Amino acid sequence: MSLYCGTAVRRKFFWCYRLLSTYVTKTRYLFELKEDDDACKKAQQTGAFYLFHNLAPLLQKSEHQYLAPQYSLLASLQKAEMETALQGSFIKLTKALFELNVKDASLLSTAQALLRWHDTHQFCSRSGQPTKKNVSGSKRVCPSNNIIYYPQVAPVVITLVSDGTRCLLVRQSSFPKGMYSALAGFCDIVIGESLEETVRREIAEEVGLEVDRLHYSASQHWPFPNSTLMIACHATVKPGQTELQVNLKELEAAAWFSRDEVATVLRRNNLSNQQQSGAVPFWLPPKLAIAHQLIKEWVEKPTCSPLPA
Repeated sequence: MSLYCGTAVRRKFFWCYRLLSTYVTKTRYLFELKEDDDACKKAQQTGAFYLFHNLAPLLQKSEHQYLAPQYSLLASLQKAEMETALQGSFIKLTKALFELNVKDASLLSTAQALLRWHDTHQFCSRSGQPTKKNVSGSKRVCPSNNIIYYPQVAPVVITLVSDGTRCLLVRQSSFPKGMYSALAGFCDIVIGESLEETVRREIAEEVGLEVDRLHYSASQHWPFPNSTLMIACHATVKPGQTELQVNLKELEAAAWFSRDEVATVLRRNNLSNQQQSGAVPFWLPPKLAIAHQLIKEWVEKPTCSPLPA
């Protein structure tokens, strides 16, 4: 069983950050590490690494949180030996993500996405020959024709629909029991769909509503299912056109919730225990997810200025 070593942070980075004064300088230094194999090899000598096995990071459990330790370069060990020596376990990121701190969650998500991309893009789509990655893993090159391949992400819109006083929350069968979230769907890039068109289509397909206005909120890289760029939007429908026609092929349930109902759930702590006891009728994605931020934004800023749809 092979062990993967995903570079996430380097001690040298932090040392350089203290000396470099501008974002531009920092960015150009990181660009150099991505593009210059010699510079990257030199940085790796004093680097710190997250460890992965079959795309699962090595984590340590601490009370109600997972810790993601960083290591210097290590000798090759079997999986069980590595877990014993480092007092941790290789845990699926889907299980641990919401119990990590923000910095580790972000870096581990990026590292896993990069490792997965390398696993699934080892051959050139034109020649069929094996491709080779550069030292930093920022690209792969086909030696036979010099085609360069870069990691890609799939654009996904995630939209919180409102009628002015209520928001629409939905759940899929794959969601944890009791969790509701915002509507989400992949952009159809084959037909050249814009983000605005995707929002309108997804809402029409899944709940049978027509969008009156929409505006962009924020974006977030998301490692699941295969590295996506989540593009968060708010959409409103006309108050008199709110009857739901739920597409049961896509959703398990959808319902309107008042601002007070959603605010109450947002304020609750220890949702999992309350859910199990039946004290909470539904719960929302954890704070790390952009869906949570989108819902929180709607509760706190009910009058956002819309952009043209």
